[in-house]
Amino acid sequence: MMQNAQPDREPCGPDAAPFYSPVKSFWRRVYFFSVVAFASLLICLWLADLFWGMNFQKAHYPMLLVFMVLSTLLVLGSLHAVFGFFARVTSERSCRVRITRLADHASESLKRRHVVVIPVYNEDSTKVCARLEAIYRSIETTGQLEAFDFFLLSDTRNADLWVLEEVSWANLCRKLNAFGRIYYRRRIKNENRKAGNIGDFVRTWGGRYESMLVLDADSLMAGPDIVTMTRVMEAHPGLGILQTPPRLIRGNSVFTRLQQFAMGVYGPNFIRGLNFWQLGGGSYWGHNALIRIKPFSEFCELPALPGKEPFGGRILSHDFVEAALMGSRGWEVWLAWDIKGTYEEAPPTLVDHLIRDRRWCQGNLQHLWLVFARKLPFTTRVHLFMGIMAYVASPIWFLFLAIGTWIAWDRVHSGLSLLPFETYAMRLLHINGSQQSLILTSTVFGLLFVPKILGFVSTILDREARRAFGGPIRILFSGLLEIIVSILIAPSVMVSHTLMVVSILLGRSVGWEAQNRETDGTSWSDAFRFHAVATGLGITWTYLAFRIGPDFALWISPILAGLVFAAPVSVWTSRTRYGIALRDAGLLLVPEETSPPDVMKLADSATGSLDPALDASTLSRRGFVAAVVDPYVNGVHNSLLEPEEISQKLELMAQRCLAEGPEELEAAELSELMYSNAAMLLMHRRVWLQVAEGMHPVWQRAIDSYRQTLDFAAAERIASG
Repeated sequence: MMQNAQPDREPCGPDAAPFYSPVKSFWRRVYFFSVVAFASLLICLWLADLFWGMNFQKAHYPMLLVFMVLSTLLVLGSLHAVFGFFARVTSERSCRVRITRLADHASESLKRRHVVVIPVYNEDSTKVCARLEAIYRSIETTGQLEAFDFFLLSDTRNADLWVLEEVSWANLCRKLNAFGRIYYRRRIKNENRKAGNIGDFVRTWGGRYESMLVLDADSLMAGPDIVTMTRVMEAHPGLGILQTPPRLIRGNSVFTRLQQFAMGVYGPNFIRGLNFWQLGGGSYWGHNALIRIKPFSEFCELPALPGKEPFGGRILSHDFVEAALMGSRGWEVWLAWDIKGTYEEAPPTLVDHLIRDRRWCQGNLQHLWLVFARKLPFTTRVHLFMGIMAYVASPIWFLFLAIGTWIAWDRVHSGLSLLPFETYAMRLLHINGSQQSLILTSTVFGLLFVPKILGFVSTILDREARRAFGGPIRILFSGLLEIIVSILIAPSVMVSHTLMVVSILLGRSVGWEAQNRETDGTSWSDAFRFHAVATGLGITWTYLAFRIGPDFALWISPILAGLVFAAPVSVWTSRTRYGIALRDAGLLLVPEETSPPDVMKLADSATGSLDPALDASTLSRRGFVAAVVDPYVNGVHNSLLEPEEISQKLELMAQRCLAEGPEELEAAELSELMYSNAAMLLMHRRVWLQVAEGMHPVWQRAIDSYRQTLDFAAAERIASG
């Protein structure tokens, strides 16, 4: 018999013994960031030396300043891959610190209760429940199911989707015999988006559990890995958050297949490089992570930032901040880099990806308030800074290119030729100015492509990974395709991110919309409209580049091509038929396709949420109409409500709904009716008893759909003899 989570008797949080030595952690960070600083300084001095030899024109100063920022970010990203590569291929155990070793060889039953929570917002409930069913069955195979409960936390605003969620949940519970283990909760007020949804759960039910596994609606995790994570949480009382690196799956469009391949080949090195220095000072990415509920409840209540949105108000990117608050109180946040059974899905098109980025951009820019806050650990400040620069880097890159174009234009059209010059590097290394420029350019391109090259090498050297990605030849051809398309996509992303940052600086906030997870591609009209600024900028810039000269146009041609062809590239990469063709040709393969994991197979075959006897998806009685008309759907919906007496206001509203149809009511009015057990019962009885008396035809059509079903069933019985 499992017991509710009790306060730890042994030291916990800041009082617990750290998993990894703080002294060793300190010197690891000193080493890593010293290498970053040294390499960045060397590159910047190299460019400064060139400018010094040219007698430092006015435009050189801002260009050098911008280059310093960009080169530091480039070195930082590249060294993550370099350190991760050596951690991946070396046999030295000290390079491969992993917290999951705490669960090695453990076989005893879990001692505490844990919960899996899935926040949903206007999602396809059938697919969400299929993933939940797969996770449930996967945990069941481990023999540890008794330690887990599951919650669907709905913030859905659409009335029809709300009913579909309830029906899917009821069918799933009945199929799995999981009533009292799988719960469904819909908030009346969806304040503070996903963070508020999780917070409401923690305040209401969190005390029953030691930890919660937070998933997204598109998340999927293997049961054995979930059990491993909970074992680690129970074994290390100082652990606050255990984050996993999700792998992308189920991509059919070219865009998602490129992302899957890139994450699968390049991601492991970056993740291990990140783990090299962050150790117990990691971050939280918002999903596919296990969180200890007690400290989360005590310390991670998110305050509203001063001022109005977009910089003030509720924090959008809550995950980084929650990890920061946890770390500031002495709780460790670790990255379980070796957990492989953790998955998510990506936006299907570049346009959808950039629309999602708009929300993330605003949330990350809000962190400007927090980077210099007191009592935050160094690693937390680095994570916040990296999150901010993920978007601010684009306008800085754009500024660098613009200044470079201006310098080239000014030099050509001034009529002045470049005088011979000498630099320190030229004297010491006996090279000329062209060679010094070439070395700088080669270094920058090397830093850009080293992570990809090391990703290919480490994947090909790993026999299991090499086979899973289709073999060395396919890996190389896939990598070449990924590099070419990434070069074409990068400029349009730069422009989009720049527009996002400018829009936010101008005070324009973002809304909260459901994420598009499936599409058959971006239309040409949508692509040209979405990428209009990039396309127009590319055409204008191309004209200027050729006015400056062929050499400059050739140098900047990758940027110009990506801008001019932004819309066609966006359309082509959005098409599923091309993505499927690449898969059939053996390109951009990922292990989840060549050898699907068991939990994916379970999700593909899951049908627990579907039952013809309890269904709210029939065309004539879908969603809200089914909740009023269908006896079973009405029963499920009302079972989740508290019995009450109907008020005069609600009775009048119900009568109007019956007479005028649900389409005439506002969303808030429908919601108010649906939260009233008495109103839903009243409408159900009147529809069946008085359907012809002054009611809207939608109710008659719903009643007729039952008669058609019965007639069809009778005809089948007669035909079968």
